[in-house]
Amino acid sequence: MRIPPGVDKKDFASALAEFAQAVGETWVFTSDEDLDLYRDAYSPFLHEAEERIASAAVAPASTDQVQQIVRIANRYRVPLYAISTGKNLGYGGSAPAMSGCVVVDLKRMNRIIDVNEANAFALVEPGVSYFDLYHYIQEHKLKVWIDCPDPGWGSVVGNAIDRGGGYTSASYRNHFDSHCGMEVVLPSGELLRTGMGAIPNAKTWQQYKSGCGPWIDGIFSQSNFGIVTKMGFWLMPQPEAYLRCTVSVPRYDDLMPLVETLNYLENARITSGFPDIASPLNGYPPTGQVQLWNETGPPNMTDEHRRLLAGAKVGYSPELEAYGIRSGVPYWELWLSFYGPMEVIDAQWKATQRRFSTIDGAKFRVVDRMELPFDPAKTEDYHEPEFGIPSLRAFSIGARTPWNPTPSKGHMWFSPIIPRTGEAIIEANRVFAEAARDLGMPLFRSFAMPACFWERSFIFILATPVTEDPETNKRYREGFKKLIEVGGQHGWGEYRTAPAFQKSVMDVYSFNDHALRRFHETLKDAIDPNGILSPGRYAIWPKHLRGIQS
Repeated sequence: MRIPPGVDKKDFASALAEFAQAVGETWVFTSDEDLDLYRDAYSPFLHEAEERIASAAVAPASTDQVQQIVRIANRYRVPLYAISTGKNLGYGGSAPAMSGCVVVDLKRMNRIIDVNEANAFALVEPGVSYFDLYHYIQEHKLKVWIDCPDPGWGSVVGNAIDRGGGYTSASYRNHFDSHCGMEVVLPSGELLRTGMGAIPNAKTWQQYKSGCGPWIDGIFSQSNFGIVTKMGFWLMPQPEAYLRCTVSVPRYDDLMPLVETLNYLENARITSGFPDIASPLNGYPPTGQVQLWNETGPPNMTDEHRRLLAGAKVGYSPELEAYGIRSGVPYWELWLSFYGPMEVIDAQWKATQRRFSTIDGAKFRVVDRMELPFDPAKTEDYHEPEFGIPSLRAFSIGARTPWNPTPSKGHMWFSPIIPRTGEAIIEANRVFAEAARDLGMPLFRSFAMPACFWERSFIFILATPVTEDPETNKRYREGFKKLIEVGGQHGWGEYRTAPAFQKSVMDVYSFNDHALRRFHETLKDAIDPNGILSPGRYAIWPKHLRGIQS
């Protein structure tokens, strides 16, 4: 059995015995077979000594049991690492940030406490998955939608705490922003409720976010300042109708006005759904159609198209542009969707066309126009999350197919945030493609497009493969860190990352001699003096481990 660092073997045995008294012996796991479930399935340290391994795991069923676990851990100085369901693949999975931690597995805490149709909110525990919440809503015939990521098997709470995103309207796509109220077990074992929940018998806990005084919810996301045991979310009222359309433009330089016009339309709420930019001429699909490409293969290209694409620099050559205009292949294609009453979304689409028509050669197409809800039998014809339907089809990204005959053992997500401009898309492709080529990294080898999960910014989400070969993985890890550094030099930072890279990412957030990290450490020392809660998560180390761990 692995013993947590700095913990006496006898004390650890006593702590495990007390955990068993708190939750029942069945729910304390120490065997190698059980602990294999708490390894990162996509670990970049595969077959290496540096792989993060838990010393044990404990699965509470209630907030009270979480409090007991935290108090026991404080007595014996046993480090804990809380997970919701452990489905965070590509960002660390269920493995702790530091080997030897006891994983606190919250998946048994899976109560859907409330779903309110009239005010469109839910209150759930961390073990509730997107599938759970979706099926609950369907079974009770409630006219609300969830917003879910790809894939939808993970925790609603866990994804929001790690600041994940989804595919419906802008007000709901940012999952942490769409939350309202938390219940948190602090590192002392004390229970805290945020916002209006701080009022006993609160009536508006999921209806008004900030309460009175400093709004502290943010410190419990991507941190180790507490264990969230309940969390509220605003849901999207089921819309009456859906309209999906495309705007296509023929020239490379059209990207700039295309993005500028999109920004105005989305910020003004004239478009309401997930905007998705593709480059048919560069052979890059819209984000929402990647799973379809993985299942059916990319569109056919002529030999001339392939040859011209191979010779393009940062996605451009005059010959490639001329070929696209001659062949009717758009350089850029923006997919837009609208939700609401049909007469409203028809008017929004009309206004959208008027705005984009200032781009010479812009073409418009209606792809779908339908009343909702639509026939469930047609679900798989679409990217399900854009209708609030969770799916596992995203795993086609790693499936063996004729187009991907040698899939990897997993991947590490490289996810920088860049400005929402066409110029930034081109600059990021140039900068990262050059760096990736120099580093021998399989990224940005052709022109890549960002996603529009967040308002007012773009995000690239690119997979660096994990292999069976430790030397290759080591080279990719070092290259990944270098890409983070290169991004920081250009003012771009990762929004989220796996524990293996959290220090490298936080090193980029270095304004005023790393004032942000020093503030995180000040908070950590104040509320978790024994340093027992998720040490190292997002590079926040307790005082006794600072400088020792990385």
